[in-house]
Amino acid sequence: MKTPAELRLALALEASRRDAGEFGNHAIDEYFAGRLTRRELLRHASTMGLFGLLAAAGGGALLAPRGAHAQGTAGAANATIRVAHLMPAGAMNPLTVGDAAGVGLLCQTGEYLIDDDSERMALKPALALSWQANEKGDVWTFKLRQGVKFHDGQPFTAKDVAATFDRLADPASGSAALSVLKGVLSKGGTQAVDDHTVAFHLDAPNGNFPYYVSSDNYNAVMLPANFSGNYEQSFIGTGPFKLEKYTPKVGASFVRNPDYWGAKALPERVQFSFYADQQAQILALQGKQADVMGGFTIQGGAGILNNPGFKVTGVKSSAHRQIHMRNDIAPFTDKRVRQALALALNRDVMVRGLFHGRAEIGNDSPFAPIFPSTDTAVAQRKLDVAKAKQLLAQAGHPNGFDVTLTTEKFMEIPDLAVVVQNAAKAIGVNVSLKVESQELYYGAGTPGKSDWLDSPLGITDYGHRGVPNVFLSAPLTSSGTWNAAHFKNAQYDSLVAQFVGALGAASQKKIAGQIQTLLLDETPVVIPYFFDQLIAARKTLNGLRFTAILQLYFDRATLTA
Repeated sequence: MKTPAELRLALALEASRRDAGEFGNHAIDEYFAGRLTRRELLRHASTMGLFGLLAAAGGGALLAPRGAHAQGTAGAANATIRVAHLMPAGAMNPLTVGDAAGVGLLCQTGEYLIDDDSERMALKPALALSWQANEKGDVWTFKLRQGVKFHDGQPFTAKDVAATFDRLADPASGSAALSVLKGVLSKGGTQAVDDHTVAFHLDAPNGNFPYYVSSDNYNAVMLPANFSGNYEQSFIGTGPFKLEKYTPKVGASFVRNPDYWGAKALPERVQFSFYADQQAQILALQGKQADVMGGFTIQGGAGILNNPGFKVTGVKSSAHRQIHMRNDIAPFTDKRVRQALALALNRDVMVRGLFHGRAEIGNDSPFAPIFPSTDTAVAQRKLDVAKAKQLLAQAGHPNGFDVTLTTEKFMEIPDLAVVVQNAAKAIGVNVSLKVESQELYYGAGTPGKSDWLDSPLGITDYGHRGVPNVFLSAPLTSSGTWNAAHFKNAQYDSLVAQFVGALGAASQKKIAGQIQTLLLDETPVVIPYFFDQLIAARKTLNGLRFTAILQLYFDRATLTA
């Protein structure tokens, strides 16, 4: 028997059918059949831009733009908020930024067509008010917000959107977003229909395309059509803050934008100071030189975790580590060897030891627990030393073998490398460790010049994405640009193409189950966990919103004495 709340939801969903369209009605049917949860229904409705269905399913809060419903505490406005921030890896340029420090700066002044709400794992309108796919899913049409201006006074129009994505999709531009847009959207595919309508003509159908133009694609901040470079001088954007001063390798300050189209920012100023590492950031917090730091990790953070004057908060994410094994180099040419290494790992111990429980166990595919498309019915791989030894013996390695694991000095990864080394020893595999700087590990990012892509065994970091598409394609398809495992499987490539083109939530989950099962069998990579993204702040700071890729939004933040 349904509860009153369930009855109200059912009636609201039935009433929304008239305007829900084919995709929306299919999702409602799947929900009533028990094949979609309410959370999955909300996620699907937000992705497809089905706002009537979204409201009916109880996701009305997602329709409000960032900051529209948040309120500050009395007397808390006009503060200066100080951020202990990692030093950006290079020049600030929306086209090329790829590090978390740079991403956190871009969103101070820049805005996206859509916001990816990490807490709810759904999309919400930002500079775009609505979006809809054609029946095939290869043309997506967006309606833009009116009355928006860039910081220099220029109006924001569809021409700016088209120019921004033409830059991002241009192979000659050096765009970091090509890893996301390649094969999805080509230069010239974004067309201004009128001043406030833009149509994206895709290379192939894509059921998750709105994520490609959301804050999830952090390079896609909207810039004027006439933008000519030198971003560090202006940080030009449409956001609630505008640049006051930027000094490379030192810091940046942003002040309230009095002409912002939405609710005006509560703080008067946000001041970023750059630091070389987490320990320096923590010392700045403890020394009262900063109010918040992003990218907090458990390792080395006991002084913050155990101090009642600070709070550590987190959001679930799809961020993870991939332990790749070169499928084209012995002994990893035999999938039994790859399976053996995966079976030697105690994932529960990793989650408890490396993250104090602030992570979810992985199952050797990019399908994180937070993705509604993840098929949770696929059996979880667990520690089985006896089976691992048996597989090694069957593969011709009863006494194990020697191998070097190459990885980077970043966050918990060196500790993970030691855990892998010890686990491998238990099944007779002797692993030597080679831990390098990130610069050396990634090199030029091309085979023959990068330890990342050339090492027979390695560990690579992957940051959060709102959908698994990029994780499925770039590191694992036969032509993937990040394919460190050198994995080539025609069946896998076909399944990924089907998943990317699927518009329905139920069909995505069905294909996901097939992909998960295939990857468990082939085991080109081991993905032992998906960790929460954390920030640390003084307890007097409230109202800060952040995402799983460490975009920090201070417009509703307050700071009390």
